[in-house]
Amino acid sequence: MIDFTPLVRGRFVKIAGRTDSWSLSSDDLQKRVLSRLLSGGKNCDYLRGFRLGEIINSPRIYEDYVSRVPLVEYESLRPFVMRMIRGGRDVLWRGVCRDFAQSSGTSGGKSKFIPVTRDSLAGNHYRGGEDVVAHYLRMVPESKMFSGKGFILGGSFSNTLGIAPGKVHIGDLSATLINRINPLVNFVRVPDKRTALMSDWETKLPALVKAASAENITNISGVPSWFLTVIRKIMEAQGAAKISDVWPNLEVFFHGGISFEPYRDEYRKITDPGKMHFQETYNASEGFFAVQNDFSDNTMLLIIDRDVFYEFIPVEGSDRRPRPIWDLQKDEVYEMVISSSNGLWRYRLGDTVRVCRTSPVKIRVAGRTKCFINAFGEELMEDNAERAMGIACDICGASIVNYTAAPLFASGGRKGRHQWLIEWETPPADVREFAAVLDRELRKLNSDYDAKRSHTIFLDPPEIITASAGLFDRWLKSAGSHKLGGQRKVPRLSNRRDMIEQLVGMM
Repeated sequence: MIDFTPLVRGRFVKIAGRTDSWSLSSDDLQKRVLSRLLSGGKNCDYLRGFRLGEIINSPRIYEDYVSRVPLVEYESLRPFVMRMIRGGRDVLWRGVCRDFAQSSGTSGGKSKFIPVTRDSLAGNHYRGGEDVVAHYLRMVPESKMFSGKGFILGGSFSNTLGIAPGKVHIGDLSATLINRINPLVNFVRVPDKRTALMSDWETKLPALVKAASAENITNISGVPSWFLTVIRKIMEAQGAAKISDVWPNLEVFFHGGISFEPYRDEYRKITDPGKMHFQETYNASEGFFAVQNDFSDNTMLLIIDRDVFYEFIPVEGSDRRPRPIWDLQKDEVYEMVISSSNGLWRYRLGDTVRVCRTSPVKIRVAGRTKCFINAFGEELMEDNAERAMGIACDICGASIVNYTAAPLFASGGRKGRHQWLIEWETPPADVREFAAVLDRELRKLNSDYDAKRSHTIFLDPPEIITASAGLFDRWLKSAGSHKLGGQRKVPRLSNRRDMIEQLVGMM
């Protein structure tokens, strides 16, 4: 295949270069985004009573906006979204929406259906993907990415609402992105659209292996845990010790969805270290928010000009008022709030991020607002767990397929402790030593956890249970077939024992 990279590099590098001025213009950019969003949505049913047309050109547009429009969680928007699914026009955003991303359940256990409007596809999701490639080509001038094809691992559509096929598409965001993408892109990606959108993963997996094995793959995109499963199957089918033996020109993995740290070492083992790059992205059902733009820096640049207006609620402290990007403090953890062209207005995303830099804003994903353990006052957050797990794997020569953790309360003369259920890809030589390293690293990362573990007065050392092979896949499938595949996510931490007990019961 001809290498088209030199032909497109200049355009992509120019796209990446626009971010160089963001340290000086972030405030104005975000205010212009808010003005543009209000112009597009001011006449939809949800916003009509707030008279937002009056403030679009106001110098105090942000202050006026937050004084009129309330903060909301998904359940407040569910009735409006259901009207959109049934064909309603101008409900949360202008026009009719035909695509909805099915996301994980809310506190009530119901799935969320996130509108994916044409404007959000064009102005955010596809532009975000463009930004990823742009920053990659800028960071790697010797890249030959377009000398081969990209292997994009995605999910599928589902019909959980019983709506007649064709009226609307509901399923993983990746299914909509693949279904709506410019047909020309299909010449530089695998698998074909039919295979990519297959819903039965037990049938889809061998089809993916067949589709990708013989191709010249230069880049891969997807969730680390599931992609590792696919890659292992391809290596097995080809009798290869490394995936770089199958795809010698593989040079980059664009990854997101879950933390890469517990998987980094395993990917390094099966790829060419002299050629391979790993670039993190923050692409959720609700929007494309951030991208890594420096391989020497493990934070991500917040994308501030792609149809998303951001607010941030401090996780700690008494002042929980939302604030715009120009009022952020470095090293603080915030809950994200977005307003966007998919009709989510001042929507509490449920994700938390740590602000690592403020000019321009660079972040790390800290976890979910409801994904933590604080049963004993330890306030263990998901980012603590992911980082400690990655370090422990590196030190102990282990790698994982998946894991989850929950508190185990005091009983039988023992103090409370954290119970970790881990499915190993490569088990450590000594699981007890792994538990000790994990405990030590958690104490380094989290002062509250360290205080509760001090002298084992309040909290016993963590307990590790080795999960049977394939346990998490079986659990995901039992929870609903739409959860199995490219978009699957296992909750890392839970303050309750429901899930871990269900998993242990399936062993």
